Amino acid sequence: MQTPASMVMGIVFAPLGLVLVFTAAITPQWREGQARLAMSGPGSMLRSGLRTQGLGIRPGAVEALLLVRSDGLWESCLQMAPPELKHCWPVSGAYQKDPRVRLAQGLTLTSLFLCGTGIVLACIGVRCWKDLPLRGVAATGGLLMVLASLLSVTALSVYTHNLSRLGLQGHSYNRHTQLSLGPAGSLYFGWLGSCLQMLGGVALMFSLKRPKCPTCPACPELPACTCPENNNKANMDIYEVSC
Repeated sequence: MQTPASMVMGIVFAPLGLVLVFTAAITPQWREGQARLAMSGPGSMLRSGLRTQGLGIRPGAVEALLLVRSDGLWESCLQMAPPELKHCWPVSGAYQKDPRVRLAQGLTLTSLFLCGTGIVLACIGVRCWKDLPLRGVAATGGLLMVLASLLSVTALSVYTHNLSRLGLQGHSYNRHTQLSLGPAGSLYFGWLGSCLQMLGGVALMFSLKRPKCPTCPACPELPACTCPENNNKANMDIYEVSC
């Protein structure tokens, strides 16, 4: 049996998209910002604190600390260099309670569920171990994948549009450190995964259209699969002529 190319595209692209969206959902790099805290200058608390501990900065040593703040849907991280220190914690406070963050969380979880269900239906519909696929089942799976892609795109769009304002009301660290937040790697994984989900779903939906059966030369009113001339051909490809 020859599996239609549209079905092959669907069952290849959709799982790849699901993995990428899942990776984006669990990683804390939806937005990221960097800031430098000066350790030198007349009133530097960092430098005076180091001197108190006998760790005064020598000439030529690092005069500033680089802080990297990153946020995801369920986890936030803060990294300092040098030295290389990183601490992560579950999202909390104003960021966790922000309705736009909650909306992105709900849409992403729903998208993952729909895409997973669509992949299961697509696998049942393709039925590579049978002669004929269940085109309706496969197309239904494709429709769920398209819906999943739209939901994940909506979540990514809402988060990206409000990226610099999520959970920052009343926080002083953004003013004192001049932390500028921008899109990070997880967003790009999410966008790519959503596109693959859309391609896979559309391809499976196109597989709903049945191929046109050729007619029998001897009996034009009959399809070729029932043509008397082909009844004795044991190696005939059933799928190509069966609708």
